[in-house]
This record gives sequence, structure tokens and C-alpha cells, in this order.
Amino acid sequence: MVAKMTMWVCFGLVMLMGSGSVSSSKFDELFQPGWAMDHFVYEGDTLKMKLDNFSGAGFSSKNKYMFGKVTVDIKLVEGDSAGTVTAFYMSSDGPKHHEFDFEFLGNTTGEPYVVQTNVYVNGVGNREQRLNLWFDPSTDFHSYSILWNQRQVVFLVDETPIRVHSNLEHKGLPYPKDQAMGVYSSIWNADDWATQGGRVKTDWSHAPFIASYTNFKIDGCECQATVNAANLLQQCSSNAEKKFWWDEPRLAELSVHQSHELLWVRANHMIYDYCTDATRFPVTPVECQHHHHQH
Repeated sequence: MVAKMTMWVCFGLVMLMGSGSVSSSKFDELFQPGWAMDHFVYEGDTLKMKLDNFSGAGFSSKNKYMFGKVTVDIKLVEGDSAGTVTAFYMSSDGPKHHEFDFEFLGNTTGEPYVVQTNVYVNGVGNREQRLNLWFDPSTDFHSYSILWNQRQVVFLVDETPIRVHSNLEHKGLPYPKDQAMGVYSSIWNADDWATQGGRVKTDWSHAPFIASYTNFKIDGCECQATVNAANLLQQCSSNAEKKFWWDEPRLAELSVHQSHELLWVRANHMIYDYCTDATRFPVTPVECQHHHHQH
């Protein structure tokens, strides 16, 4: 059975800054509420989304993108947030979708917040990594970013890389570079698994649980659905006529400084890595073998 494919056309929007593409601190220029409008509160440039025992909430970007960088500053649920999950992610549509996830798993007061990242390629995930952050993400805003180009996907926290998913097409592994992706965030109740494997449940007497957002930025190749679009990759790749910042050679891999930062994060803050979970993966996944070979 052949699924009907939506064709996309992409173009880089050049701003006066010359960096190219779209960037804004204003939520409503880039995003729209996805569901539970009555669970949104706007305070100046800050958006607050509420989770209570009626509903969570979510928003999505108005456009889809191919390559670039998305960033949002988030202040996570304060106090006892056990059972709640706040997610910030990029995803394409359809059963064989690609997805890059930040999921913030709630905590019992005083316990560290856990950030889980995951990468889906062609509809397959199971690439979870978990770490305890080096700060309390509920007391202040911190920036969370996803950088995506043809060589790598980098997850960044306050510009510190916490994870890299490299292009290993030369090893026969598919890499996400053929589908435009939207940007999303949501807060919901996941007390069947989120906190201590589901042992700690959501305490609704502490509701509403509030995640706060500000400083929304998307700097990427914007795509619009169309019927006869030329190849996505071509549209959003540099050539003689056009240059995109994400294709700069220095962004093909981490800098030496960033590599050291990533090693520090992994050594001091990582609490789970699917790559070393022999129960789930008796044979180490290919991308993991590559990763350890690199270092």
C-alpha cells in the first residue's frame, strides 16, 4: 500500500540580520496552541501552559522546517511535579516519521528532574538517553535547542551539547533528511511511567502544574505544503546560488570544546543510555558502536 505523500517546498527567509530564516521571541508569530486553549496563559512574552486533572496542553509551529536550529527557554513545573511530563520536540508527519525529543520527567520534591532524549528515524525510536541536569530547571528559565543539518542532530541545554545523533548513511543507517518537521511542545500526565518507573503518581492537590516558555526562536529552512515541490533536500541545501548557515563545515561536527562538554555531561550526568542496555539490545546498535569508536 502506498501512502499519499504530501510534497513540500522550502525556502530560506533572509532577514535583515543576514543570518537567514525566521527568528522571533513572539510566540504567536511562530506557533499556535494545539489543544486546550483554556490552559494557556499569556504574560507579556511568556507563555504558561497548565496541566490539571481535566487536561494538559500543547502548541505547534505554524510552519514546517528542514534543517536549522530551534530554541525555546523553558521553566519547568516547580515543586512536586511527579507523574508529569513536559515535552519539547520536532517531528514530521506520518507512520514513518522522524522525531527529535526532549522530555522532562517530573520529580518528587527535592529529587532531580530527569531529561530524556529520543530520536525516531522512519517511525522507529527506542533510542532513549536520560540525564540529571546540572541545575534545577524549575527555578529559572534555561534554553533548550535542537540543531539539525545533513551531518548531525545536536541536543543542547544552555548551548551545552548533551547528545549528538550523527549521519551514518555510509554504515547503511537511514538519516533524517527527507521530511520537513514541525516544532511542538506539550505538558501531560504520564504517571504510569514518568516518575520512578510509574511508582510515584501525580498528586492532583498540587495542580495546576505549570510549564513556562519564553524566547521562541526558529532559524531554519521554512517549508510549505505544495503539490509539485522540488526535492526537499535540494531546496534547503547550500549551492552556488544560496548559502545556508547550517551547511557551514564547522557545523558538520562538534567543536573540540563542545566534544569536551559532551564528554563531561555523559560522565557526570547521564543515568541511562540505550547503547549500554544489554537487556534491551543484546547486540549493540550500530550507531552506538560508532559513537564509542569516535571517542
